[in-house]
Amino acid sequence: MKLSQLLNNVEYSLLKGSEDIEISHLVYDSRKVEPGDVFVCLKGYNVDAHKFAAGAVEKGAAAVVLSDDMELSCSAVVKVRDTRRALAQLSANYFGNPADDIEFKIALTGTKGKTTTTAMIKSILEAAGIKTGTIGTLGVVIGDSVYKTNNTTPESYEIQQAMRKMADEGCRAFVIEASSLGLKWHRTDAVFYDFGVFTNFSDDHIGDGEHASLEEYLECKKLLFKQCAKGIINSDCSVYEDIVSDAQCPMETFGFDDSCDVYAENGELTRRPGFLGVSFDVCGYDHYNVNVAIPGKFNIYNALAAISVCRHCGADRDAIQKGLMNARVKGRVEPVETGGDYTLLIDYAHNALSMENVLTTLRKYDPNRLVTMFGAGGNRPKIRRYEMGETSGRLSDLSVITEDNSRFEDVNDIIEDIKVGLAKTDGQYVVIPNRRDAIAYCIKNAQKGDIIVLAGKGHEDYQEIKGVKYHMDEREIIADVLKEL
Repeated sequence: MKLSQLLNNVEYSLLKGSEDIEISHLVYDSRKVEPGDVFVCLKGYNVDAHKFAAGAVEKGAAAVVLSDDMELSCSAVVKVRDTRRALAQLSANYFGNPADDIEFKIALTGTKGKTTTTAMIKSILEAAGIKTGTIGTLGVVIGDSVYKTNNTTPESYEIQQAMRKMADEGCRAFVIEASSLGLKWHRTDAVFYDFGVFTNFSDDHIGDGEHASLEEYLECKKLLFKQCAKGIINSDCSVYEDIVSDAQCPMETFGFDDSCDVYAENGELTRRPGFLGVSFDVCGYDHYNVNVAIPGKFNIYNALAAISVCRHCGADRDAIQKGLMNARVKGRVEPVETGGDYTLLIDYAHNALSMENVLTTLRKYDPNRLVTMFGAGGNRPKIRRYEMGETSGRLSDLSVITEDNSRFEDVNDIIEDIKVGLAKTDGQYVVIPNRRDAIAYCIKNAQKGDIIVLAGKGHEDYQEIKGVKYHMDEREIIADVLKEL
């Protein structure tokens, strides 16, 4: 590829050399530079890659894209106003503009619900025969393959690379969780989305390395509605009016009010052994009932968001009903079939707030007992352990205290800290330091009507001890225990 092709649709000035040179690869990590590559100097919160530009040239970089004036001895030096914004378009060009080969491009933002709503959209569209790839908390998901990423919204290079793979493997739809930082750092640029979805808004991600204020956090979220054809928003969201007034695209609404384009009526919790969910009537553009296989009435909002998108992508009533009934989010109140008359769930809750949310939700299903198995991460603030112990002791009928990623700490010391929080409550607990043994205990002692939550690991398939990550998938452990029984 010629440098001129890579620079298509990028505003730049050529400080040195010619755009007619041949280049090998597009790189933004100086450690990966090889002869003939183009190196892009990204500026981050902690690191400015301009200081690595000379080193990249020494390793053979043919061209450097920068935003600061520098004297470099490579064949071409290209200056842009913002290297992060430029990287998005450069990556799109490098991978052959994959967005052009995908029919439906969908981005979701909001404080909570992105991962669940993404899973619902994927499940519905695939029930409609539309192969769908996703990018988010769980990584890049294409079919049954999962490719892990460092961030919920990875760098634009990884997004474009994933989209090319999706298009090549026959995906007609692409769904991405657009985090506030992903939008702020232009990772989602160079794609014009067919639909942008706003789930909800609350105080989060304020501090060093994230956002300076709640106002900035919101402004970054709002950027999505400058790069999509249609916006879809929760009308009950606290910042609804602000979002709609600034949006640069037509907006549709979902919620519980009958003024919404898509709204819910008659929402109910549903339960049977091994299954927790919600059901409701879909109203507005049509009228029918759906069952959602993910617990919590708040998931009605997520389901409405998914319905609002998918109805525009050709998903009919049957596909929506089937998709929502089959939707699962790995590691998020994920049910595991045991064949018993109790419900076993795996969840990622690994701090007091997330544990509070999960256990409060499950309490509403009126279990015989709510049993919570959890540990706490090593080399993390002790107050988190105290808070988790207190939260579980207050909301659980039985807490089973065990190990998590103990890292470089002794698991027994961590457990003693958890017990400090438990002591502030009347909650019953048992201590089983080995996590495999703790899971076996929960299953072997399950009672009819129990809801058992294995908290902390969620989608993780490893356990970190003294700097080493050992394979450990709770689903495999559960299968082994059930086989023994």
